[in-house]
Amino acid sequence: MPKITVEKDRCKGCELCNKACPMQILSMSKEINAKGYFYSQVHDPTKCIGCRMCAITCPDVAISVGINGCQYKFFDY
Repeated sequence: MPKITVEKDRCKGCELCNKACPMQILSMSKEINAKGYFYSQVHDPTKCIGCRMCAITCPDVAISVGINGCQYKFFDY
């Protein structure tokens, strides 16, 4: 199963990753990070297909996706 890691203190809360996720597993937290933004968080990791669209879309490189096994690809990167 893919594992999404969001570095909350790097996130500026632009919500681009939330919109890019085809499975809609990311949402904004109710807490504020060190920069003063609401950061993105994973609310349902079991639905993740490992497409990495969240990590590709993030302008702050705050998201990393670790994958073991099968990975679904939208594009040939």
